[in-house]
Amino acid sequence: MLKHSIETSDENGVRFLHFGSEWVQGAMRIARPWNLELEYTREMMLALALRHDAAWPRTVLQVGLGAGSITKFLFKHRPLAKQNIIEINARVVMVAMQMFKLPQNCNSDGDKINIEIADGVDWMKAHAATKKRRAQFDLLIIDGYDNNARFGGLGTEDFYRDCRSNLSNSGLLALNLFGRARGYSRQLDNLHRAFDGRILSLPANDEGNAIAFAAVGETVSLETEALKSSCVHIKNETGIKWGASEIRLMRAIKNSEINAL
Repeated sequence: MLKHSIETSDENGVRFLHFGSEWVQGAMRIARPWNLELEYTREMMLALALRHDAAWPRTVLQVGLGAGSITKFLFKHRPLAKQNIIEINARVVMVAMQMFKLPQNCNSDGDKINIEIADGVDWMKAHAATKKRRAQFDLLIIDGYDNNARFGGLGTEDFYRDCRSNLSNSGLLALNLFGRARGYSRQLDNLHRAFDGRILSLPANDEGNAIAFAAVGETVSLETEALKSSCVHIKNETGIKWGASEIRLMRAIKNSEINAL
């Protein structure tokens, strides 16, 4: 049973989500609720540059709702995508709706956002084991931490293998890791084994968040000029501010010495 509190705080026009500690679990600039305020959430959306296709993703699975920032961003800029959100704590969903402008009509008939209250590890395993899966997902977003910024079962090799089983042929996993955590290297090793080395990990940002991508199926080109052009296109389309995220992407590609994922 989850015992931590859920709190919000406002500072300089930004509303923050906390799970009973100083760790920030989500944020929204009150005057621009559809924008991605936190740098790591913008960095996760580099997935749109890696799979540069206006019709991608068609289906999204997200583990960990937080303040709903990525959910709202995709709802606005990929309105045809069907989003499935797995959140372990029903109170988080309530706070996201009441305080962070998450659409109130989630789960209604015909709506593009479906939220299930469930443990992400158990849900992923059960869905992967189903012989006739209801859906495979183009984009899988993992952003689940507890009140002490611990990843728990969301960092094991078995979990990442279940993630892989739930991805479509054009599937990408976008994973938020904490580069300062003691288990960070082990999580990357687990991801590497689960995806047969098809991963790209970015350097950590100033807050310690380190985004990693993993691919299945169709090859992802990492040709830098094409990616830079794709980043410009998405910036013009959505207004997203890449900042240093694009630089970290290019640095990761250079350090990995690979031209495809």
